[in-house]
Amino acid sequence: MTKSGFAKVVGAGVAGTTIEFYDFFVYGSAAAIVFNKVFFPNTEPLVGALLALTTYAMGFLARPVGGVIFGHFGDRFGRRRTLMVSLILMGAATVAIGLVPSYATIGMAAPILLTVLRLVQGLALGGEWGGAVFLIAEHGHDRHRGFWSSWPQTGGPLGNLVATGVLSLMSSTVTDAQFLEWGWRVPFLASALLVLVGLWLRHAVEESPIFVELQSKAKDTKKEHAPLRTVLARHKRAVLLAAMAAVGEKASYYTFSIFLLTYLTEVLHRPKQIGLTAVLIASAFQAAGMLLGGWASDVLGRRRINILLVVLLAAWAWIGLPRVDEGTFGAVLTVVLVGLVLHGLLTGAQSAFFAELFPSHVRYTGASLGYQLASVVGGSVVPLLGVALLRRYHSTAPIASLLLGTLVSTFLAFVLAGETRKYDLRTIAD
Repeated sequence: MTKSGFAKVVGAGVAGTTIEFYDFFVYGSAAAIVFNKVFFPNTEPLVGALLALTTYAMGFLARPVGGVIFGHFGDRFGRRRTLMVSLILMGAATVAIGLVPSYATIGMAAPILLTVLRLVQGLALGGEWGGAVFLIAEHGHDRHRGFWSSWPQTGGPLGNLVATGVLSLMSSTVTDAQFLEWGWRVPFLASALLVLVGLWLRHAVEESPIFVELQSKAKDTKKEHAPLRTVLARHKRAVLLAAMAAVGEKASYYTFSIFLLTYLTEVLHRPKQIGLTAVLIASAFQAAGMLLGGWASDVLGRRRINILLVVLLAAWAWIGLPRVDEGTFGAVLTVVLVGLVLHGLLTGAQSAFFAELFPSHVRYTGASLGYQLASVVGGSVVPLLGVALLRRYHSTAPIASLLLGTLVSTFLAFVLAGETRKYDLRTIAD
C-alpha cells in the first residue's frame, strides 16, 4: 500500500472513532450534569445522578453484544463495510436522544426511551473499536504496529474533547434554565453532520489486506464455524486476557472523568464548568499520551510498559484523588490531567496487544468480545459503585480502592500473557 493510501486508512480510523466516541461520551457528560434533572427530577441529587448513570451504564452492557454482532460480520464480510454500518447506527441513536421529550412532558416514557437509545449506542460502539484498530493494524508494518494501532484510540479523548467542549460552550452561553430546557440537546443533534463526514472518509479506504488474503484462501466459507463459536471453543483464554487487560484502563478513564464530574457537582457542590473545563484541557494531552504509549510499546514491549503504567496509575489514584476535595480549579485540573495522561499512555500501549491475541479469521470477534466485556466492568459497574459509595462515604478513598482492584487485573493479564510484540498477525495459531 502507498503512503497516501495508508494515511487515508489512519485518517478515516481516527475520524470514525472520534465521531462515535463523541456520540457516546456526550451522553456520559450530560448524564453527569443534567440528565438527573431532565429525566429523574423527583429524586434527591445523588439518587438522580445514580439513576442517570444507570442509563449511561446500559450502553456498556450492550457493547459486548455489539462487539460479537459486528465482529461476526467483520470477520466474515470485511472490516470496512462493518465500520460504516456501526457509524450510521451510532449517529441515528444519538440524534434520537436529542429529540427525546423530558420527564415533565411524557413521564416515565422519557427515561425508558433514553435507555433504549443508549443500548443502541452501546451496540454501535461495541462494533466500532475492533474494526477501526484492526483495519490499521492489518495494513501497517509489524515493527510499528503499536504506534499505528494507537491512532484510532485517540478517537476516545478527541471525541470527549469535542463533546465536553460543545457542552461547556452551551452551558456557558445560555442560562441554566435554557440549558436544561434545550441547550443540552444541541450536541446530540449535531451528530448528524459528523456522521456524514465520517461516512465520506471511510468510503475512500481500502479493505484490510490480511482480510482480503484470508478470503482468497477460503474456498467454502459456508462450512466454517461462526467466529463466536470458534472463539468460545478455542480462544477462551485469549478473551479472558483481553478483558483482564482492558478493565483497569476502562476504570481509570471513568474515574478521572465521569466520576469526578459527579463528585464535584453533587458532593462538593462546585460549578459544573470547573470539571468540564478540566476534562476539556486534559483530553488533548490524553490523546498525545496514547500515541506516545503506542510508540513505547514498540520500543519497550507490550508487557513491560503496561505493567509500569499500571503501577503509576495505582499510585496516582491514592495521591491525586484526595486533592479534588480542595475544590479549586488548579487542584481539579492537576488530578484530571495527570490521571488522563496516564490513562492515555496505558490505552496506547495496549492497542496492538489485542490484535496479537487472536488469529485473523476471528480477530474482530474475539478481541471485541474481551475488550467490551471489560467495558461492562470498568465503564459501568465501577462508575455505578463509585456513586453508590459516595452516598455512603462522601470520600474519594473508596473509589481509589475500587480502581486499584481493576488495575490488579490489568497487571495480572500482562504477567500471564507474556510478550506479544514480535507476533506476525498472519501466522498466529488458531
